[in-house]
Order: sequence, then C-alpha cells, then structure tokens
Amino acid sequence: MITIVQSENPVLRKIAKEVTISDITKPKMKEIIKDMIIGLNSQSDGVAIAAPQIGVSLRIFIVSGRIFDEDFIRGKGSTSGDLYIKARQKDLIFINPILKKTSKDRKLMSEGCLSVRPVYGKVRRATRATVEAYDENGIKFTKDASGLLAHIFQHEIDHLEGILFTDKAKDLYEALTEGEDINTQNGK
Repeated sequence: MITIVQSENPVLRKIAKEVTISDITKPKMKEIIKDMIIGLNSQSDGVAIAAPQIGVSLRIFIVSGRIFDEDFIRGKGSTSGDLYIKARQKDLIFINPILKKTSKDRKLMSEGCLSVRPVYGKVRRATRATVEAYDENGIKFTKDASGLLAHIFQHEIDHLEGILFTDKAKDLYEALTEGEDINTQNGK
C-alpha cells in the first residue's frame, strides 16, 4: 500500500529536485511512477498527484486519465476500481514540468488535495496554462490546457515548489468523508 503523506510532513514544503534526463527511463523511476499511480488510484476522488505526496522529492506529477471521463466529472461511478476497469484515457505523466505560459484570465475554483484531507477551499488560478515536460520515455513535450486541467497543472507545480493549496485558498472548510457523519467529524 502506498501512503499519501499529509500536510505536516516536511517533504511537502521542500522544492523538489529535477530528475536527470538519463534517469527518466531507469527502473527506479518506473517504480516511483508506478507507486504514484497506485497511490492516485487508491483515492476515489483523486485527479492528480505529485511525487512529494508519496514522500519522494522529485519533480514529477501525474494527471489521472479519469478526468476525461464524463461519468467521473458528473460524479457517477466514482469509485477508483470501477473507473480503472473501464477503458479510459491514459494517465498523463509530467517529469521536470515547467509552467511556460498562463492566461491573464483568472477564475476562483473549488480545490482540495490528497495531502490536506479533508480541507477544501477556493483558489484563483489562470484559466489556461501551458506546461513543458518530459514523459516517462524521456521525450520532451508541451501540453496546453484550459479549465480543470489548467487548474490541476498549477496545483501540481505548486506541490513541486513546496506550496500547498491552503497557502493560497480562501473560504477553507472541512468536508465530510464517505461514511462519516457530522458527529464523528466533531469528535463526538
């Protein structure tokens, strides 16, 4: 089982190290990416994960292919097992990502984090973003995004800089988790 580290872990506040190009295709890197995918898929509401969130201070993040699934977006079939079995788009892997461009347009959107459970809040981020990175095969690419995906890019790159969304968020609140009632949350 892969543990997703929580906000009090100092690894989340470090600036992550770049991966050397020659290391990208090595077995150790493939193992880290595999662990990240396992960790991400273990969370039914997870849409992305950065390496520091599994305790590895490297400049890597993964966006789950499930964000492109209409049922997931609408909240149907939201268990990770159901979505994993379903044919879905491949996870996007970003190694040594650089945020090349963001729009001047900004939007306040609700945001949460696998490492800051069960807190949510609103963060103002660019509505469009362009990231340059390497994939798991060491091939450099550029990806343009808008909406949710642009928001995710900015959140994950913040992780690589030691920044948590709560550093920028407004209107923070705690949400109930599945199977939890208000009495449990309040310590009753």
